[in-house]
Amino acid sequence: MPAELLRHRSVLWNLTLREIRVRYKQSLLGVGWALFVPLVMMLTFSFVFSRLTSVADSFATTMPYPIFLYLGLLPWVFFSQSISTATASLVANRNLVTKIYFPREVFPFSAILSCLFDFLLAATVLVGLIAWYHLTTPWEFHLHPTALWAPVVLLVQIAFTAGLALWLSLANLFYRDVKYLVTVLLQLWMFLTNVIYPLPSDDPLVRALINTNPMTPIISSYRRVLIDGLSPEGGPLLGALLISAVVLLSGWRVFQGTQHRFAECI
Repeated sequence: MPAELLRHRSVLWNLTLREIRVRYKQSLLGVGWALFVPLVMMLTFSFVFSRLTSVADSFATTMPYPIFLYLGLLPWVFFSQSISTATASLVANRNLVTKIYFPREVFPFSAILSCLFDFLLAATVLVGLIAWYHLTTPWEFHLHPTALWAPVVLLVQIAFTAGLALWLSLANLFYRDVKYLVTVLLQLWMFLTNVIYPLPSDDPLVRALINTNPMTPIISSYRRVLIDGLSPEGGPLLGALLISAVVLLSGWRVFQGTQHRFAECI
């Protein structure tokens, strides 16, 4: 129940801090890895597509391609890392699951919150990219008023990620090879989303993928509100919100209904 989760918010907070500490403990770059991963991916894709002229010409966007790319990779890395970490969270914390009682949702949720820390840290790179491409200057940095929509878009993404995390962490508890399947599917999913290139909406198959893939309108909305100075497209984002709500509520219900079996399966 949400009220029970709220009562145990200190557990959620401590588990989140533990996730962050463990991730960067005794690492060379420390929290710099949060900046390194999306930045290196952006530089790699930018280099590859700048060399493939025929492909690069198809990127008819209203913003420089590296910014377009970073605004796709940034939320995608947050999503994919959250799902990967959350999927294995119950099994990874088997001792706590079997010995201490508190809402088991804290495990996938703490994984998401720890990745949210990386997301917010990596978002600071966007300021430098905007200044580099002369969309503004560092000492006169400002965003469009539509940037106020960004937290709303982020909440939709978190809701979808949390719902999917509940389903997948539960599935991985019963079938341990789910985490390997998730790794493969996330790689395929990225290329079916508008992360590194715009999706052609005139193709019926692509349009169907767009309508059933919440990450596409979510990523499009980040670009519209932060760079284009436009409000999110209401229909697609509302569709993403509805799908997110269904996934989250159904995942929560099934998760709650099967908690009594966790100890015997883990």
